[in-house]
Amino acid sequence: MDELVIARSLFGTTMAFHIIFATLGVGIPLMILVAEIMFQRTNDLDYSVMAKRWTKAFAVLLGVGIPTGTIAGVQLSLLWPGFMEVIGRVMALPFQIEIYAFFVEALFMSIYVYAANRIAPWMRIVSLVLVAIGGLASAVLITNVHAFEGTPAGFEMVNGEITNVDPWKAFFNPSFFVTAGHVALSAYVVGAFTIATVSAFKMLRASFGSRIYKFHQKSLMICLLVGGVFSFFTAINGHESAQMLHEYQPEKLAAAEGLFETQTHAPLAIGGFTDPVEREVKWGIEIPWVLSFLAGNSFDTEVIGLNDFPEEYWPPLFVHTLFNAMVGIGSLLIMLSLIAYVWNKLLKKDRFPKWLMWSFVAGGPLSILAIEFGWIFACTGRQPWTIYRILSTEDSVTTTGNIAVLFGLFVSVYAILAVAVVLVLLYYFKRNPPEKDISKAEGKEKDIPLST
Repeated sequence: MDELVIARSLFGTTMAFHIIFATLGVGIPLMILVAEIMFQRTNDLDYSVMAKRWTKAFAVLLGVGIPTGTIAGVQLSLLWPGFMEVIGRVMALPFQIEIYAFFVEALFMSIYVYAANRIAPWMRIVSLVLVAIGGLASAVLITNVHAFEGTPAGFEMVNGEITNVDPWKAFFNPSFFVTAGHVALSAYVVGAFTIATVSAFKMLRASFGSRIYKFHQKSLMICLLVGGVFSFFTAINGHESAQMLHEYQPEKLAAAEGLFETQTHAPLAIGGFTDPVEREVKWGIEIPWVLSFLAGNSFDTEVIGLNDFPEEYWPPLFVHTLFNAMVGIGSLLIMLSLIAYVWNKLLKKDRFPKWLMWSFVAGGPLSILAIEFGWIFACTGRQPWTIYRILSTEDSVTTTGNIAVLFGLFVSVYAILAVAVVLVLLYYFKRNPPEKDISKAEGKEKDIPLST
Protein backbone atom coordinates (compact mmCIF):
# COMPACT_ATOMS: atom_id res chain seq x y z
CA MET A 1 0.00 0.00 0.00
CA ASP A 2 1.17 3.54 -0.75
CA GLU A 3 2.98 5.18 2.18
CA LEU A 4 0.83 8.29 1.85
CA VAL A 5 -2.35 6.24 2.21
CA ILE A 6 -0.96 4.42 5.24
CA ALA A 7 0.17 7.67 6.87
CA ARG A 8 -3.25 9.22 6.34
CA SER A 9 -4.95 6.09 7.64
CA LEU A 10 -2.77 6.00 10.75
CA PHE A 11 -3.27 9.63 11.64
CA GLY A 12 -6.95 9.46 10.70
CA THR A 13 -7.46 6.49 13.02
CA THR A 14 -5.67 8.30 15.83
CA MET A 15 -7.84 11.39 15.42
CA ALA A 16 -11.04 9.36 15.04
CA PHE A 17 -10.30 7.73 18.39
CA HIS A 18 -9.00 10.84 20.17
CA ILE A 19 -11.79 13.14 19.03
CA ILE A 20 -14.37 11.15 21.01
CA PHE A 21 -12.56 11.84 24.28
CA ALA A 22 -11.60 15.38 23.30
CA THR A 23 -15.21 16.24 22.45
CA LEU A 24 -16.59 14.72 25.64
CA GLY A 25 -13.83 16.54 27.51
CA VAL A 26 -15.40 19.80 26.37
CA GLY A 27 -19.07 18.82 26.61
CA ILE A 28 -19.25 17.04 29.96
CA PRO A 29 -17.74 19.91 32.05
CA LEU A 30 -20.56 22.14 30.83
CA MET A 31 -23.12 19.56 31.98
CA ILE A 32 -21.38 19.32 35.37
CA LEU A 33 -21.59 23.10 35.63
CA VAL A 34 -25.30 23.06 34.73
CA ALA A 35 -26.00 20.39 37.37
CA GLU A 36 -24.06 22.33 40.01
CA ILE A 37 -25.98 25.52 39.20
CA MET A 38 -29.28 23.62 39.37
CA PHE A 39 -28.30 22.22 42.78
CA GLN A 40 -27.45 25.64 44.17
CA ARG A 41 -30.66 27.18 42.77
CA THR A 42 -33.05 24.42 43.88
CA ASN A 43 -31.17 22.74 46.76
CA ASP A 44 -32.22 19.45 45.16
CA LEU A 45 -29.59 16.87 46.13
CA ASP A 46 -30.19 14.90 42.94
CA TYR A 47 -28.38 17.56 40.94
CA SER A 48 -25.44 17.45 43.34
CA VAL A 49 -25.25 13.68 42.88
CA MET A 50 -25.39 14.11 39.09
CA ALA A 51 -22.52 16.60 39.16
CA LYS A 52 -20.35 14.23 41.18
CA ARG A 53 -21.10 11.16 39.10
CA TRP A 54 -20.47 12.99 35.84
CA THR A 55 -17.22 14.34 37.24
CA LYS A 56 -15.99 10.83 37.96
CA ALA A 57 -16.85 9.72 34.42
CA PHE A 58 -15.10 12.82 33.07
CA ALA A 59 -11.96 11.93 35.02
CA VAL A 60 -11.82 8.48 33.39
CA LEU A 61 -12.35 9.91 29.91
CA LEU A 62 -9.72 12.57 30.52
CA GLY A 63 -7.28 9.83 31.48
CA VAL A 64 -7.62 8.42 27.95
CA GLY A 65 -7.89 11.75 26.15
CA ILE A 66 -4.52 12.99 27.43
CA PRO A 67 -2.36 10.12 26.09
CA THR A 68 -4.23 9.89 22.79
CA GLY A 69 -3.79 13.63 22.33
CA THR A 70 -0.10 13.23 23.02
CA ILE A 71 0.10 10.44 20.46
CA ALA A 72 -1.61 12.67 17.88
CA GLY A 73 0.95 15.40 18.53
CA VAL A 74 3.86 13.01 18.13
CA GLN A 75 2.39 11.59 14.93
CA LEU A 76 2.12 15.07 13.44
CA SER A 77 5.88 15.41 13.73
CA LEU A 78 6.69 11.86 12.63
CA LEU A 79 4.24 11.50 9.74
CA TRP A 80 3.99 15.04 8.39
CA PRO A 81 7.40 16.75 8.62
CA GLY A 82 6.69 19.01 5.66
CA PHE A 83 3.54 20.28 7.30
CA MET A 84 5.16 20.73 10.71
CA GLU A 85 7.94 22.80 9.18
CA VAL A 86 5.36 25.38 8.14
CA ILE A 87 3.44 25.10 11.42
CA GLY A 88 6.60 25.47 13.48
CA ARG A 89 7.47 28.74 11.78
CA VAL A 90 4.00 30.21 11.30
CA MET A 91 1.39 28.58 13.53
CA ALA A 92 3.13 27.52 16.74
CA LEU A 93 1.06 29.86 18.96
CA PRO A 94 -1.95 27.51 19.46
CA PHE A 95 0.30 24.66 20.64
CA GLN A 96 2.09 26.96 23.07
CA ILE A 97 -1.07 28.50 24.54
CA GLU A 98 -2.83 25.12 24.75
CA ILE A 99 -0.43 24.02 27.50
CA TYR A 100 -1.75 26.79 29.76
CA ALA A 101 -5.36 25.97 28.90
CA PHE A 102 -4.84 22.37 29.99
CA PHE A 103 -3.14 23.56 33.17
CA VAL A 104 -6.18 25.71 34.04
CA GLU A 105 -8.56 22.82 33.35
CA ALA A 106 -6.62 20.32 35.46
CA LEU A 107 -5.99 22.72 38.34
CA PHE A 108 -9.57 23.82 38.85
CA MET A 109 -10.99 20.34 38.30
CA SER A 110 -8.74 19.21 41.17
CA ILE A 111 -10.09 22.03 43.33
CA TYR A 112 -13.67 21.01 42.54
CA VAL A 113 -13.01 17.33 43.15
CA TYR A 114 -11.09 17.55 46.41
CA ALA A 115 -12.31 20.80 47.97
CA ALA A 116 -15.94 21.11 46.85
CA ASN A 117 -17.29 20.81 50.40
CA ARG A 118 -14.64 23.15 51.82
CA ILE A 119 -15.17 26.18 49.59
CA ALA A 120 -18.05 28.62 49.18
CA PRO A 121 -20.79 27.73 46.67
CA TRP A 122 -19.82 30.58 44.36
CA MET A 123 -16.24 29.31 44.33
CA ARG A 124 -17.47 25.92 43.17
CA ILE A 125 -19.24 27.59 40.27
CA VAL A 126 -16.12 29.59 39.43
CA SER A 127 -13.99 26.44 39.52
CA LEU A 128 -16.30 24.66 37.10
CA VAL A 129 -16.50 27.69 34.82
CA LEU A 130 -12.70 27.70 34.60
CA VAL A 131 -12.67 23.94 33.97
CA ALA A 132 -15.13 24.42 31.11
CA ILE A 133 -13.13 27.34 29.72
CA GLY A 134 -9.87 25.39 29.95
CA GLY A 135 -11.31 22.37 28.17
CA LEU A 136 -12.91 24.50 25.47
CA ALA A 137 -9.75 26.54 24.97
CA SER A 138 -7.66 23.39 24.49
CA ALA A 139 -10.02 22.11 21.81
CA VAL A 140 -10.34 25.46 20.04
CA LEU A 141 -6.60 26.11 20.02
CA ILE A 142 -5.75 22.75 18.51
CA THR A 143 -8.54 22.81 15.93
CA ASN A 144 -7.44 26.31 14.99
CA VAL A 145 -4.53 24.60 13.28
CA HIS A 146 -7.11 22.79 11.17
CA ALA A 147 -8.79 26.12 10.42
CA PHE A 148 -5.43 27.49 9.31
CA GLU A 149 -5.00 24.55 6.94
CA GLY A 150 -8.21 25.48 5.13
CA THR A 151 -7.77 29.26 5.20
CA PRO A 152 -4.01 29.88 5.55
CA ALA A 153 -2.94 33.40 6.46
CA GLY A 154 -0.02 35.23 8.05
CA PHE A 155 2.75 34.16 5.69
CA GLU A 156 3.80 33.93 2.08
CA MET A 157 5.52 31.12 0.20
CA VAL A 158 8.06 32.53 -2.27
CA ASN A 159 10.12 30.03 -4.30
CA GLY A 160 9.54 27.41 -1.63
CA GLU A 161 10.65 29.73 1.18
CA ILE A 162 8.41 30.97 4.00
CA THR A 163 8.45 34.76 4.25
CA ASN A 164 6.53 37.67 5.81
CA VAL A 165 5.42 35.65 8.83
CA ASP A 166 2.73 37.22 11.04
CA PRO A 167 1.83 34.68 13.78
CA TRP A 168 -1.22 36.59 15.02
CA LYS A 169 -2.65 36.95 11.53
CA ALA A 170 -2.13 33.21 11.09
CA PHE A 171 -3.80 32.57 14.45
CA PHE A 172 -6.85 34.71 13.59
CA ASN A 173 -7.14 33.26 10.10
CA PRO A 174 -10.41 33.86 8.21
CA SER A 175 -12.18 30.71 9.44
CA PHE A 176 -10.96 30.87 13.06
CA PHE A 177 -14.19 32.11 14.66
CA VAL A 178 -16.52 29.93 12.60
CA THR A 179 -14.42 26.82 13.28
CA ALA A 180 -14.05 27.64 16.97
CA GLY A 181 -17.80 28.11 17.25
CA HIS A 182 -18.52 24.82 15.54
CA VAL A 183 -16.08 22.96 17.81
CA ALA A 184 -17.65 24.42 20.95
CA LEU A 185 -21.30 24.02 19.98
CA SER A 186 -20.99 20.49 18.63
CA ALA A 187 -19.01 19.39 21.70
CA TYR A 188 -21.77 20.65 23.98
CA VAL A 189 -24.30 18.73 21.89
CA VAL A 190 -22.29 15.52 22.23
CA GLY A 191 -21.78 15.96 25.97
CA ALA A 192 -25.49 16.52 26.59
CA PHE A 193 -26.79 13.71 24.37
CA THR A 194 -24.21 11.19 25.61
CA ILE A 195 -25.43 11.67 29.17
CA ALA A 196 -29.02 11.63 27.89
CA THR A 197 -28.34 8.20 26.40
CA VAL A 198 -27.38 6.80 29.80
CA SER A 199 -30.29 8.50 31.55
CA ALA A 200 -32.87 7.26 29.05
CA PHE A 201 -31.50 3.72 29.20
CA LYS A 202 -31.64 3.72 33.00
CA MET A 203 -35.21 5.02 32.91
CA LEU A 204 -36.21 2.16 30.63
CA ARG A 205 -34.82 -0.31 33.16
CA ALA A 206 -36.27 1.37 36.26
CA SER A 207 -39.84 1.17 37.51
CA PHE A 208 -41.93 4.14 36.44
CA GLY A 209 -42.24 6.68 39.25
CA SER A 210 -39.52 5.11 41.38
CA ARG A 211 -36.86 7.21 43.10
CA ILE A 212 -34.22 6.17 40.56
CA TYR A 213 -36.58 6.76 37.65
CA LYS A 214 -37.19 10.34 38.80
CA PHE A 215 -33.46 10.90 39.32
CA HIS A 216 -32.65 9.89 35.75
CA GLN A 217 -35.69 11.75 34.45
CA LYS A 218 -34.29 15.01 35.84
CA SER A 219 -30.97 14.22 34.22
CA LEU A 220 -32.60 13.43 30.88
CA MET A 221 -34.63 16.64 30.81
CA ILE A 222 -31.71 18.99 31.43
CA CYS A 223 -29.62 17.07 28.89
CA LEU A 224 -32.32 17.35 26.23
CA LEU A 225 -32.73 21.04 26.97
CA VAL A 226 -28.99 21.79 26.74
CA GLY A 227 -28.50 19.43 23.80
CA GLY A 228 -31.45 20.86 21.90
CA VAL A 229 -30.39 24.48 22.36
CA PHE A 230 -26.84 23.83 21.24
CA SER A 231 -28.00 21.63 18.34
CA PHE A 232 -29.99 24.60 17.06
CA PHE A 233 -27.00 26.93 17.39
CA THR A 234 -24.81 24.34 15.67
CA ALA A 235 -27.17 24.41 12.70
CA ILE A 236 -26.91 28.20 12.51
CA ASN A 237 -23.13 27.93 12.70
CA GLY A 238 -23.28 25.32 9.92
CA HIS A 239 -24.89 27.95 7.70
CA GLU A 240 -21.95 30.27 8.42
CA SER A 241 -19.55 27.42 7.67
CA ALA A 242 -21.18 26.90 4.26
CA GLN A 243 -20.68 30.56 3.46
CA MET A 244 -17.04 30.31 4.54
CA LEU A 245 -16.55 27.36 2.18
CA HIS A 246 -18.24 29.26 -0.63
CA GLU A 247 -15.77 32.10 -0.22
CA TYR A 248 -12.53 30.28 0.57
CA GLN A 249 -12.85 26.60 -0.50
CA PRO A 250 -15.47 26.51 -3.27
CA GLU A 251 -14.53 23.07 -4.57
CA LYS A 252 -15.12 21.62 -1.10
CA LEU A 253 -18.63 23.08 -1.03
CA ALA A 254 -19.28 21.80 -4.54
CA ALA A 255 -18.15 18.30 -3.56
CA ALA A 256 -20.27 18.41 -0.39
CA GLU A 257 -23.36 19.09 -2.51
CA GLY A 258 -22.38 17.11 -5.60
CA LEU A 259 -22.59 20.26 -7.73
CA PHE A 260 -20.73 20.04 -11.04
CA GLU A 261 -22.06 22.98 -13.04
CA THR A 262 -21.50 26.56 -11.90
CA GLN A 263 -24.88 28.23 -11.57
CA THR A 264 -27.08 30.69 -9.77
CA HIS A 265 -30.24 29.40 -8.06
CA ALA A 266 -28.23 26.25 -7.31
CA PRO A 267 -30.22 23.38 -5.76
CA LEU A 268 -29.46 21.70 -2.44
CA ALA A 269 -28.96 17.94 -2.87
CA ILE A 270 -30.17 15.82 0.04
CA GLY A 271 -29.23 12.15 0.17
CA GLY A 272 -28.13 10.01 -2.73
CA PHE A 273 -24.54 9.53 -3.82
CA THR A 274 -22.29 11.38 -6.24
CA ASP A 275 -21.63 9.59 -9.52
CA PRO A 276 -18.24 10.74 -10.90
CA VAL A 277 -18.96 9.29 -14.34
CA GLU A 278 -22.35 10.86 -14.91
CA ARG A 279 -21.31 13.86 -12.81
CA GLU A 280 -24.53 14.07 -10.86
CA VAL A 281 -26.08 13.08 -7.55
CA LYS A 282 -28.11 9.92 -8.03
CA TRP A 283 -31.20 9.09 -5.97
CA GLY A 284 -30.94 12.36 -4.10
CA ILE A 285 -33.64 14.92 -3.45
CA GLU A 286 -32.96 18.36 -4.88
CA ILE A 287 -34.46 21.44 -3.26
CA PRO A 288 -34.33 24.23 -5.86
CA TRP A 289 -32.35 27.42 -5.18
CA VAL A 290 -31.51 26.58 -1.56
CA LEU A 291 -27.75 26.04 -1.99
CA SER A 292 -27.36 29.51 -3.50
CA PHE A 293 -29.20 31.00 -0.56
CA LEU A 294 -27.09 29.09 1.96
CA ALA A 295 -23.90 30.17 0.22
CA GLY A 296 -24.65 33.87 -0.08
CA ASN A 297 -28.03 34.67 1.50
CA SER A 298 -29.46 35.21 -1.96
CA PHE A 299 -31.01 32.92 -4.54
CA ASP A 300 -28.98 34.80 -7.15
CA THR A 301 -25.67 33.73 -5.60
CA GLU A 302 -23.47 31.96 -8.10
CA VAL A 303 -22.09 28.70 -6.71
CA ILE A 304 -19.00 27.37 -8.46
CA GLY A 305 -19.23 23.74 -9.60
CA LEU A 306 -16.55 21.07 -9.71
CA ASN A 307 -16.22 21.30 -13.48
CA ASP A 308 -14.51 24.68 -13.05
CA PHE A 309 -11.58 23.03 -11.24
CA PRO A 310 -8.94 20.57 -12.49
CA GLU A 311 -10.09 17.08 -11.59
CA GLU A 312 -6.90 16.46 -9.60
CA TYR A 313 -8.05 19.24 -7.25
CA TRP A 314 -11.41 17.61 -6.58
CA PRO A 315 -11.96 16.31 -3.05
CA PRO A 316 -13.13 12.68 -2.84
CA LEU A 317 -16.76 12.73 -3.92
CA PHE A 318 -17.94 10.56 -1.03
CA VAL A 319 -17.75 13.69 1.14
CA HIS A 320 -21.30 14.38 -0.07
CA THR A 321 -22.49 11.34 1.90
CA LEU A 322 -20.48 12.36 4.98
CA PHE A 323 -21.89 15.87 4.84
CA ASN A 324 -25.46 14.60 4.52
CA ALA A 325 -25.01 12.18 7.40
CA MET A 326 -23.65 14.92 9.66
CA VAL A 327 -26.45 17.34 8.81
CA GLY A 328 -29.09 14.63 9.02
CA ILE A 329 -28.05 13.56 12.51
CA GLY A 330 -27.91 17.17 13.69
CA SER A 331 -31.43 17.76 12.38
CA LEU A 332 -32.66 14.59 14.10
CA LEU A 333 -31.24 15.71 17.45
CA ILE A 334 -33.02 19.05 17.16
CA MET A 335 -36.24 17.20 16.37
CA LEU A 336 -35.85 14.87 19.37
CA SER A 337 -35.42 17.82 21.71
CA LEU A 338 -38.45 19.60 20.27
CA ILE A 339 -40.60 16.48 20.57
CA ALA A 340 -39.50 16.04 24.19
CA TYR A 341 -40.36 19.66 24.97
CA VAL A 342 -43.79 19.44 23.36
CA TRP A 343 -44.57 16.11 25.00
CA ASN A 344 -43.43 17.09 28.49
CA LYS A 345 -44.13 20.84 28.73
CA LEU A 346 -46.98 21.54 26.33
CA LEU A 347 -48.91 18.27 26.48
CA LYS A 348 -48.05 17.91 30.20
CA LYS A 349 -47.35 14.18 29.90
CA ASP A 350 -45.01 12.77 32.55
CA ARG A 351 -44.02 9.65 30.63
CA PHE A 352 -42.40 9.38 27.20
CA PRO A 353 -43.47 6.53 24.89
CA LYS A 354 -41.01 3.69 24.60
CA TRP A 355 -40.09 4.41 20.97
CA LEU A 356 -39.14 7.95 21.95
CA MET A 357 -37.09 6.72 24.90
CA TRP A 358 -35.12 4.43 22.61
CA SER A 359 -34.61 7.39 20.30
CA PHE A 360 -33.08 9.26 23.23
CA VAL A 361 -30.84 6.25 23.89
CA ALA A 362 -29.64 6.43 20.29
CA GLY A 363 -29.00 10.18 20.54
CA GLY A 364 -25.58 9.90 22.20
CA PRO A 365 -24.03 7.41 19.76
CA LEU A 366 -25.53 9.31 16.83
CA SER A 367 -24.04 12.60 18.06
CA ILE A 368 -20.60 10.96 18.27
CA LEU A 369 -21.07 9.60 14.75
CA ALA A 370 -21.93 13.11 13.57
CA ILE A 371 -18.66 14.38 15.06
CA GLU A 372 -16.74 11.63 13.28
CA PHE A 373 -18.48 12.31 9.95
CA GLY A 374 -17.88 16.03 10.32
CA TRP A 375 -14.21 15.61 11.13
CA ILE A 376 -13.60 13.26 8.21
CA PHE A 377 -15.53 15.60 5.92
CA ALA A 378 -13.51 18.60 7.07
CA CYS A 379 -10.14 16.92 6.55
CA THR A 380 -10.90 14.79 3.49
CA GLY A 381 -12.75 17.64 1.82
CA ARG A 382 -9.53 19.68 1.87
CA GLN A 383 -7.63 17.08 -0.16
CA PRO A 384 -5.31 17.01 -2.04
CA TRP A 385 -3.95 19.80 0.18
CA THR A 386 -2.53 19.80 3.68
CA ILE A 387 -2.43 23.58 3.57
CA TYR A 388 -4.97 24.72 1.01
CA ARG A 389 -3.40 25.70 -2.33
CA ILE A 390 0.04 26.02 -0.70
CA LEU A 391 1.26 22.61 0.47
CA SER A 392 0.01 19.30 -0.91
CA THR A 393 -0.53 16.28 1.30
CA GLU A 394 1.87 14.31 -0.87
CA ASP A 395 4.64 16.85 -0.21
CA SER A 396 3.95 16.85 3.54
CA VAL A 397 4.29 13.14 4.27
CA THR A 398 7.35 11.44 5.69
CA THR A 399 9.65 9.46 3.41
CA THR A 400 11.05 7.11 6.06
CA GLY A 401 8.74 4.19 5.25
CA ASN A 402 7.77 1.23 7.49
CA ILE A 403 4.59 2.98 8.59
CA ALA A 404 2.46 -0.13 8.20
CA VAL A 405 3.99 -1.70 11.31
CA LEU A 406 3.21 1.42 13.33
CA PHE A 407 -0.32 1.39 11.99
CA GLY A 408 -0.91 -2.12 13.29
CA LEU A 409 0.63 -1.35 16.68
CA PHE A 410 -1.37 1.82 17.25
CA VAL A 411 -4.66 0.22 16.21
CA SER A 412 -3.97 -2.47 18.81
CA VAL A 413 -3.28 0.17 21.45
CA TYR A 414 -6.53 1.99 20.66
CA ALA A 415 -8.51 -1.23 20.83
CA ILE A 416 -7.05 -1.99 24.27
CA LEU A 417 -7.75 1.55 25.48
CA ALA A 418 -11.33 1.43 24.20
CA VAL A 419 -12.05 -1.84 25.99
CA ALA A 420 -10.30 -0.62 29.14
CA VAL A 421 -12.24 2.63 29.42
CA VAL A 422 -15.57 0.85 28.93
CA LEU A 423 -14.71 -1.79 31.54
CA VAL A 424 -13.51 0.81 34.05
CA LEU A 425 -16.67 2.88 33.68
CA LEU A 426 -18.92 -0.18 33.92
CA TYR A 427 -17.03 -1.54 36.93
CA TYR A 428 -17.03 1.74 38.83
CA PHE A 429 -20.68 2.65 38.27
CA LYS A 430 -21.81 -0.92 38.93
CA ARG A 431 -20.11 -0.76 42.32
CA ASN A 432 -21.43 2.75 42.89
CA PRO A 433 -25.00 2.90 41.59
CA PRO A 434 -26.95 6.17 41.91
CA GLU A 435 -28.98 4.68 44.77
CA LYS A 436 -25.83 4.58 46.87
CA ASP A 437 -24.88 8.20 46.20
CA ILE A 438 -28.45 9.41 46.65
CA SER A 439 -28.87 7.66 50.01
CA LYS A 440 -25.50 8.97 51.14
CA ALA A 441 -26.44 12.51 50.17
CA GLU A 442 -29.87 12.29 51.78
CA GLY A 443 -28.44 10.71 54.91
CA LYS A 444 -25.90 13.45 55.44
CA GLU A 445 -28.15 16.25 54.19
CA LYS A 446 -25.03 18.05 53.01
CA ASP A 447 -22.59 17.96 50.16
CA ILE A 448 -20.44 14.85 50.02
CA PRO A 449 -16.77 15.05 49.03
CA LEU A 450 -16.02 14.07 45.47
CA SER A 451 -12.89 12.27 46.59
CA THR A 452 -14.82 9.66 48.58
